[in-house]
This record gives sequence, C-alpha cells and structure tokens, in this order.
Amino acid sequence: MKLNRANITPALPKRPIKIVQFGEGNFLRAFVDWMIDRMNKTLDFNAGIKVIQPIDRGMVDMLNDQDGLYTLYLRGLQNGEAKSEHTLIDAIQGGLNPYTEHEAFLALAEEEELRFVISNTTEAGIAFDPNDKLEDKPQNSYPGKLTALLYERFCHFEGNKDKGLIIIPCELIDENAVRLKEIVLKYANLWNLGADFLRWIEESNYFCSTLVDRIVPGYPRDRMPEITEELGYEDNLVVEGEFFHLWVIQAPEQVQKEFPAPEAGLNVIYTDDIRPYKKRKVRILNGVHTVLVPVAYLYGLDAVRQSVENEVCGRFIQKAIDEEIIPSLDMDKEELTAYSKDVLERFSNPYIHHLLLSISLNSFSKFETRVLPTILAYVEQEGKVPARLTFAMAAMLYFYRGKRNLEDIPVNDAKEVMDLMNREWANVSSSLEFEGLVKNVLAEKAIWKMDLNEVDGLADAVTKSLQLIHDQGMNKAIENML
Repeated sequence: MKLNRANITPALPKRPIKIVQFGEGNFLRAFVDWMIDRMNKTLDFNAGIKVIQPIDRGMVDMLNDQDGLYTLYLRGLQNGEAKSEHTLIDAIQGGLNPYTEHEAFLALAEEEELRFVISNTTEAGIAFDPNDKLEDKPQNSYPGKLTALLYERFCHFEGNKDKGLIIIPCELIDENAVRLKEIVLKYANLWNLGADFLRWIEESNYFCSTLVDRIVPGYPRDRMPEITEELGYEDNLVVEGEFFHLWVIQAPEQVQKEFPAPEAGLNVIYTDDIRPYKKRKVRILNGVHTVLVPVAYLYGLDAVRQSVENEVCGRFIQKAIDEEIIPSLDMDKEELTAYSKDVLERFSNPYIHHLLLSISLNSFSKFETRVLPTILAYVEQEGKVPARLTFAMAAMLYFYRGKRNLEDIPVNDAKEVMDLMNREWANVSSSLEFEGLVKNVLAEKAIWKMDLNEVDGLADAVTKSLQLIHDQGMNKAIENML
C-alpha cells in the first residue's frame, strides 16, 4: 500500500497554511516539521505547512505523491537504553516548485492565516545574487524569492501592519536572520520597491536568528525492507533522526506567544542573545568532533561511537572536555557539564554509524573555528597551553601526513592547506625537522587569522607531541600523555 491521505484512517485533518517552508530536505522534515506536528497534536496549533522547493531540482514531486505525509524514526539512547520509535508526520499540506508553478507560489502571499516563513537552504542559501530581478519567475536566490513573496503580500493587503510575517531561518551561519534581512532590504532598494515597503519590512516583520541541533542521518536505505514490513505501507520519504533536539530562537515575547513550542514539551529555548548557545555548541559538540578525528583515527578506530566508547580515547576526550574546554567557557559550569554529557551520549548512539573520515573534511578550518578559540581562552585564563588540545593539534598535523601505519589516509582539504602540508611533510626526513614544520604551519595567518607562534608555549607543545606520536605511535603516545 502506498502512503497517501486516501489510504490513512481515520481521515487526517486539512489544516490552514500558516507556514511557508523553503526547503524539503531531511533536516527540516526531521526537526521543524516534526515539531509543528507535535504542536498540532498537543496544543491544537493547527498549522499547515506549504513547502517550497528552493532550487529547480528537488523533492516536492515525491512529497506531493504522498500528500505531504512521511514517517519519522527517532532512534538513540534514552537514559542509557537504546530506543526506537516512529511517527507519521502530517503537518505538510503539499509542496510547490516555483520554477514550474510560479503563480501558485506568489499566491501563497494572499493566505489570510499565513504567519511564518521557515527555511533551510544550506549555508550557501542566504546569499545575494545581483542578477535577481523582481520580474524573474522565480528569482535564483532564496532571499530574492522571499523578497518577491513579501512584496506580493504587502501589495495584496495594502501594507496592513498585521499581515507581516515571522521569519525563522535555520541555515547554519552566524546571525542567519540578520544576514537574511540585510539581503531582503538590499533587494527592496535595488528593485525600487518604495519607502512604504521598506518601512513595512522593518516594522511589521520579525527576523529571528536561530541555532539548530539534531543529528539526522536521513533516508535509511539499508533498512527499508524491514521498515516497509513494519509500517504496512510504502514510504519513499522515511527519515531518521536522533532523540536529542535543540532549537534556540532569538526572538521577542510576541514570537514566543505565537510559536509556543516549549508548551508542547519541545526543547525550544527563546533568548535575547543566541551567542552563548552558539559558543557552547561549537566549542563542545563540534570541537570534540574535530579533536576526536585525528586522535582516534590514528589510534586505529574508524567511527565516532567506537572512539568515545574506547577506554583510552574515551578518557582522552572526557579529560579534554572536563579540564580544558569547560573551564575555558564563561558559562554556568553545571549546565556545560550536563550538555557535554548529552553530547557524549549522542556520540554513543548505536543507531548512527558516523565515520571519522566523513567528518575529517577541511579539518584545518574546523580546528580554527572550533578548537583554537578554546586553546587561546585557556592560555589567557591559565597561563599555559592545554595539554590534550595541543596534542590533538599535533595529531591533526600527523594525520595530514596521509598515512595510518602502512595505510593511505584520504585527506581532503582546501588546496592551500593541502599544498602547505604536502610541502612541509616532503621536507621532513627526520623527527629533528618537526620543529620547522610546526613553526611554518603555525605561522600561516591565512589559516589561523594570526601567527600562532606568538602564543607562548604552543609551538613547543605541538612539536613535542608530534615527535611523541612519530616515535611511539599514537597508541603509546596517547597512553603516555594521559
């Protein structure tokens, strides 16, 4: 049996379109749409979602084939026990492809009950395209499409102040709503849409920056035969996610009243400053990932779960968190400890096989944004370099040597990073030359935004760890360091 509304009993409610969603991918369906579904079923939020395909190729046809329905599997550890559950999500009322249904797309602006715009168009999606024009059908960029939709709404309702929208982007860039609003205003000026429209954008619409957090592996292709048998219907849009979820929204009280997600038991936090939550996630969750990759992979491990559950690597990571990362953060220590516990439990999810090599891409830029700020904060606070994080930096340099024992490592990074590391390792004929390699790499301001040789003790600590790894191998080096 194919999944659609005709085959589901009892009949599912038809809900008014209150949300326009740019993006039909796995993350939005496993995160935002699941939350809307929960709010509909527990709070009588009664919000229907119309999904907009943001690029000319996408999945709205598949979504419409199933009348917007799909099944979400949540799988992971809860209180230390493995658990799996599934839910039929019915919040989506259909999708539109603005490249083939442009008039229908603009007609959404006339929806009386429309109140929210939510998006996830990838990090590159919130970008200005100077070639976009108001008369395009549609505009190339997401902000261009959004500006056209907002202008259509402004015109249709004759500038009614009550018909503005709450715009909540989920793209993974800093101050995503600030950037989106800047581009919308830029288009409004470029297209000469008038002072009244500019004022309406500013005074009648809310642009809310966010931080989103849930691991979403996506479509479980290898499990589909057993899933189809369990469900009793064919679902081409099954999506998997972990139980953990966090959505931090920087918004005024009015938005909180209109989008009461916490009342549905959802881990949605409203704040007037999203930056501490961003810092916590980047430094702990993302930072631990970045630290873990070279250390655990050179130790002989291949997956995240395997690494955090390994006695030696697990202890290394725990000490790095407890003794170096958390002390460097100017936030409540109990809250940070609880968050880090959640992170490690998520990394131990038996249902997610997260390969270390899959998150090793562009490790230098990741280290610069996720780990280096912790090292610098720790040095400023403690007057010395953090032992485990500098060891991880040395491990990363050794990882870029491209060998795990006799096995080649498929290292992948920006061309300038690969050229630098290939050149430096080609010049090393003995461990006596490690000092020069470290100094040359740390001096690259284009990578680190500063000359890291100026950080007292850092070059010496990284050089010693690099030599230790080379002379003893990662297994003995990490054990001796611990």
